[in-house]
Amino acid sequence: MGTKVYKIFEYLYLVMALLSISVVYKAWPEDKNRAYLFAFFTVVAIFMFFFKRNFRKKLEGKNNQD
Repeated sequence: MGTKVYKIFEYLYLVMALLSISVVYKAWPEDKNRAYLFAFFTVVAIFMFFFKRNFRKKLEGKNNQD
């Protein structure tokens, strides 16, 4: 059950990144500061996706060894 929850949160970070990219696309012509802020959120969300994925795989590997 625990790893399923981790997987859901991983993909929620990707959804957040996609939503941030859409905000960047829409805000770029009018408000560059807002666009930069959401571009930063996109980078952080993608980083968190890979970080959480790596953590989950390590946890699964540890559980399989036990």
